[in-house]
Amino acid sequence: MKANGPTAPRPRRDTALRRVAREARPFLRARTGAVLRLAGWSLLEFAQTFLSGYGVARALDDGFLASRPATGLCWLAVAAVAVLPSVLAARGVFGRLADLVEPLRDGLVRRAVSRALGGALGRSGDVSTRSLSQVTHQSEIARDGWAGLVLTLRSFAFTAAGAVTGLLALAPALLLIVLPPLAVGAALFLATLPPMAARQRAYLAADEAYAAHAGELAASVRDIAAAGTAGRTVAESGALAEAQLAASRSLARWSAVRVLALAVCGRFPPLLLLLAAPWLLRNGLTAGALVGALTYLTQALAPAVQALMTMLGTAGGRLVVVLDRFTDAPPPPEDDPPQAVRDSAPPPADRTAHPAVPAPAPSARRAPAPVAELHEVTFAYGPRAQPVLDRLSLTIAPGEHLAVVGPSGSGKSTLAAVLAGVEPPTGGAVRWRGRPVRAADATSVRVLLPQHAYVFSGSLRDNLRYLSPDARDREIADAAEAIGLEPLLSRLGSLDADVVPDRLSQGERQLVALGRAYLAAPPLLILDEATSRLDPAAETRAELACAALPGALVVVAHRLSSARRAGRTLVMDGPRTRCGTPAQLLRSSALYRDLAGLWEPEDADARGGGLAPDAQDAVAVAGRLGTVGTGQDASIGSGDEERGVRSSPPPSPV
Repeated sequence: MKANGPTAPRPRRDTALRRVAREARPFLRARTGAVLRLAGWSLLEFAQTFLSGYGVARALDDGFLASRPATGLCWLAVAAVAVLPSVLAARGVFGRLADLVEPLRDGLVRRAVSRALGGALGRSGDVSTRSLSQVTHQSEIARDGWAGLVLTLRSFAFTAAGAVTGLLALAPALLLIVLPPLAVGAALFLATLPPMAARQRAYLAADEAYAAHAGELAASVRDIAAAGTAGRTVAESGALAEAQLAASRSLARWSAVRVLALAVCGRFPPLLLLLAAPWLLRNGLTAGALVGALTYLTQALAPAVQALMTMLGTAGGRLVVVLDRFTDAPPPPEDDPPQAVRDSAPPPADRTAHPAVPAPAPSARRAPAPVAELHEVTFAYGPRAQPVLDRLSLTIAPGEHLAVVGPSGSGKSTLAAVLAGVEPPTGGAVRWRGRPVRAADATSVRVLLPQHAYVFSGSLRDNLRYLSPDARDREIADAAEAIGLEPLLSRLGSLDADVVPDRLSQGERQLVALGRAYLAAPPLLILDEATSRLDPAAETRAELACAALPGALVVVAHRLSSARRAGRTLVMDGPRTRCGTPAQLLRSSALYRDLAGLWEPEDADARGGGLAPDAQDAVAVAGRLGTVGTGQDASIGSGDEERGVRSSPPPSPV
């Protein structure tokens, strides 16, 4: 049942123009003096416009057509001299213009900075690139647009006032011919303002989106390269660029619609006046008044109208949209998750202790999925090149420690790149946690450390937290102690000390990268000769620390000691591979025996015929364990290693 009584008024829609007008009124009220001084200087332009047409009319009617050329020349001189005060007026106008323009820009910059600081405090340091665009680009658009709008509005107001006053002084009937096309053109022009403002706002939104995307890319180039997401990043950049291009084209199409409005306002009044001239002359209009009216239309009113419409159609619409961007409320902090979600969320893990997830009951326990798998993987650096990896199958379980050894050029780094998803295989499949490799999963599954460590200019804390921005100081200290960063930390003085990469040794750079990876604690850590610049003791300490992490560790080794610390060792010699424990490889792999003899100390012969102690043990039990098959399609190793690696090399004449 409806209640009797007056209906509540329907609220007006809060448009961009209304929002900007609310902000503009107090701004202009505070600068009333500057507006009045600007208007005072503009009165000289009013006088110049009035005398330009009126002087021509009087020169003809009272001078030349009345056979008094001296009088005509005097009136023309008056019209010409009236131009001189307008030159002085321009100087005074530009002097007063700064009193209106510069405070606007300063206020917009302060507002943008306040927005950025408020957003940073509310969102844990997330300073939006939107504020950067507002401070550097949009505030300048507003400044230039406001200055042009003030000049154009001032010029139009006083020029139109002078022309209309002159037409009234010459013959009021002239307004019946001049005003209708001006009104029609102005209405058509005003009808294009809302869609133009919408298109302008869409263009600025696209510009901000592209600026934000570019800012993220500038800070994430190396992460994008490491994660292999360059293709997706290029696609996103292209989509944003296409959106910005579409917005600019739509804006240009609406700008073309305004050509008709400009034609109606600027071209139709003189044309109608000429068509109506015979009727006007028959009804008492003098020839001088007709010429004076044409002077007003062609030399003053039409240029002023065209300048105003052009300004409002381009800079004016852009100005309203830009100022509306500054009237938005500061972005609120991100909402907290619902209470139910917070209650059900698991407590944050202690990264220092790396606690294990509670195991299920024995009846429900399942074998954990491999953290990484290679299935019949082939890789070659060209369609006709000899494959570096040939149908290699490899399984890496969670928490496993695998070493990869082999001579230079045998494919160790290629295997690391394929395993990390940096290089796609030529054939076969690579899986992480039972799923095909996806670039989007790279940063959450694996960390690959190459031989040449990446260290950037900044604090030591920032370098170590590069992959773990939320790491606490206690965790950083534990990582430094585990990896062996104390000497570097002592030399620099603190975690906040600046790091100059060129002043660090190659070994120190590798320690920083290892500390960074230790803090990240990924499910799969791949060290591609990432300890090659460390001495044996430092290398042992760093590798043991990484092996103590809950994730799997793959070490591309340059010392045989790395292989002895691993649970399994993969020996690579191009497409021919062997895998097993050191003792098993000493029996089954001639290459491994050669490497063991090469990397043993010089007095190794005195301890057992050139073999390491584990080799001697292997020889002693060779009769009990038997030999390992090496034929094509044979499984390499026995027991646990048999399920881990399988290599199917092509038949070889050797």
